[in-house]
Parts: sequence; C-alpha cells; structure tokens
Amino acid sequence: MARMPCENAPRGVLKERVNIMVINTNIAALNGANNLNKSTGMLNASLARLSSGSKIVTAADDPAGTAESIYLVAQIGQNSAANSNVSNAVSFAQTQDGYLQQIGSALDQMSTLAVEAQDGTKTNAERADYMKQFSALAGYITDAGTKNFNGVSLFSAASLTVTTDGNGATFSMTGVNLGAAGYTGATAGDISTTTGAAAALTAVTAAITQLATDRATVGASEERLNYTGQQLSVLSTNLSAANSQISDVDVALESTNYAKYQILVQSGTSMLAQANQSPQSVLKLLQ
Repeated sequence: MARMPCENAPRGVLKERVNIMVINTNIAALNGANNLNKSTGMLNASLARLSSGSKIVTAADDPAGTAESIYLVAQIGQNSAANSNVSNAVSFAQTQDGYLQQIGSALDQMSTLAVEAQDGTKTNAERADYMKQFSALAGYITDAGTKNFNGVSLFSAASLTVTTDGNGATFSMTGVNLGAAGYTGATAGDISTTTGAAAALTAVTAAITQLATDRATVGASEERLNYTGQQLSVLSTNLSAANSQISDVDVALESTNYAKYQILVQSGTSMLAQANQSPQSVLKLLQ
C-alpha cells in the first residue's frame, strides 16, 4: 500500500493511495505493450538501416539530411557527367596530336626529298621517283584532314566547346585546320624539277612551322583539360564523402543499437506476458 502526500493536508501529513485490483483495465500490460511497440519500431528501423546501408531509409528519418543528400547526389551526377565530357575531349586532343605527330614525320621526309631533288647531279627520271614518294606523303596529309572522332571532324577550323563542370562552365578548344593554306601549299608541291623542288621546300618549311603552332595549341588544350579532369575527380571524391557522412549508416554503431533493441523487445515481450498474468490473481479472491 503506497503512502503519498495529501494535496489539501498540512505539510508533513500523508494520505494513503490504495492500489486497487481490477480486471477490465490492466495498466501494467498497457504500459508494457506501449514500451514493446516502441522497442519493436526501433528494432525494425535499425534493421532497415543495416539492410539498406543507409541511415536515411525514409525522408522522415532526417528531413534536413534528406534534402541535403538529394542536392549532393545531384551535384555528384553533374560533376561525373562533366568529368566524362572532359575525358572525351582529352581523347579527342590526343587523337589530334597523334595524327599531327605522323604528319610532322611526313613533312620532315617531304622536306628531305625536296632538298635531294635540287641536286643537279640527279636526272629527271630520278626526280620523278622522288616525286612519287613526295606525292604519296602529300596524299597522306590530305587524307588525315578528313578524319573524324566519333563523327566530329578532327581537323576543321571550328572550335570545340567542352563543358568543364556541373554548373555548365565551358572551355573552347581551338580548331586545327589541315585545309589551311599552310598545309595545302606543301601538299601541292612538285619536285620533278629543280625549280619546283626549291618552291616545294619553301612551302613544306612553312607547313612545318604551321604544324609546330598547331601541335602547341593542341598540347595546351590537352594540358588544360587534364588539370580540369583532376580537379573534377577531387571534387567528386569530396562530394561523395560529404554525402556519405549524411546518408551512410555507421555499421558498428548501428549493430550495437540493433543488439540493444533486440534485448528490449525480448525483455518487453516477457514482461508483457507477466503483466497479462497479473489480473489472474483476482480469481483467488473469487474462490
């Protein structure tokens, strides 16, 4: 029998509260059921987090965190797309440079032939042989100017615009035009005569100068894009780490919580069973 202070009695005077025995309302069972429901809910939530690997299973788990995670995931996707664009642009520039490197070798050989064709000790028949090789190399350069990368011309005068971040910023790659006069003058050369060979040498030398400028332009674009790609990779890593802090579950911590909730559910179930047995003691008074 509990003894409680009487609200209307003088200080120090106690009144008695009697814990009556009832059948219709089992307060202990109701409290036990309420606690068991809470423990079961927490156990289910913990199980969902562990099975999904995410501590935000529904938006109600962390509304603010959900909003921030959505924004970060969008940023990560945009950044990845930009990084893909940059990687493709780097491949484009590398393909350009590969062709230009071979064109440089061809021009070097053409200049050598143009000098040899000016040798007064050689006959016109020998110069004709040099001309065959010269024409073949010139044809290679002309053909290279028609090549494409994924349907996009490698050597047109048009610049190529590359998206460099998730916000839509762009970088313009300067075009390389193998149809420019600096190249066509060399490919149109004729070294079948000494006079023609001298003129061809001048044209090929001009083409080599143009090639040096074009390779420097392509190399500068490639270097710029490589730096951008590295920056995007670092940004992607940091964005993913930030999102992980918000959305990924700490398995060690959650496993501890799961074990705690399991014990609470088991003990709550046992205590609810005990509470449901309590009213049966009333039967003893009815015998």
